Amino acid sequence: MKKIMFRVACVTLVALVACCVIVVYLVRENERLRRNVHALEHGVEYYRTESGRSAAAVEVLELEVAEYRRRSGDDAKMIESLGIRLRRAESVAKSATVTTLGDTVVLRDTVIVHDTVLMSARHFAGEDAWSRVEGLLFGDSVRYNVHTVDTLHQVVHRVPRRFLFIPYGTRAIRQEVWSSNPNTELVYTEYIELSRRKRER
Repeated sequence: MKKIMFRVACVTLVALVACCVIVVYLVRENERLRRNVHALEHGVEYYRTESGRSAAAVEVLELEVAEYRRRSGDDAKMIESLGIRLRRAESVAKSATVTTLGDTVVLRDTVIVHDTVLMSARHFAGEDAWSRVEGLLFGDSVRYNVHTVDTLHQVVHRVPRRFLFIPYGTRAIRQEVWSSNPNTELVYTEYIELSRRKRER
């Protein structure tokens, strides 16, 4: 009888531990999905820094590797083409910018050789700390080069929950991105954190 009771107690203990593990997993998974829904609902927030630079903020998506493959298959293939296994990746961030230039430049006369023929042309150039434009006007054509330099800065931080204005815990993980070039406008950003669970090759 004691042996039977001991076995029943062992089975019950194992079942209880298994149930606890499953409950903890489901609670964490539910919290992850809740944060993902919140991030997708809020999308990207665009704003200007105090110095007038373009900036954007987005809440982090927490995806498992299989979910990331389904959502961003082309990006996943590109990452793997670099010799990086997705199961070893911690996170993936992507931002897009557009640079708009506008200025007045001075034209000056010059001479160029085109197909061994001397042609009169007009040269223009302009630059600032971040961009340079240079070109030639000859005949009915314009030949020009535009060169821009920019640096995208990124910080990832936790956004706390608040109760009676008292911060506690973590409501979301948020990425802030801003540009150094005042001519640059941020048009898209995303940040995906790859879950450590169920990683695959």
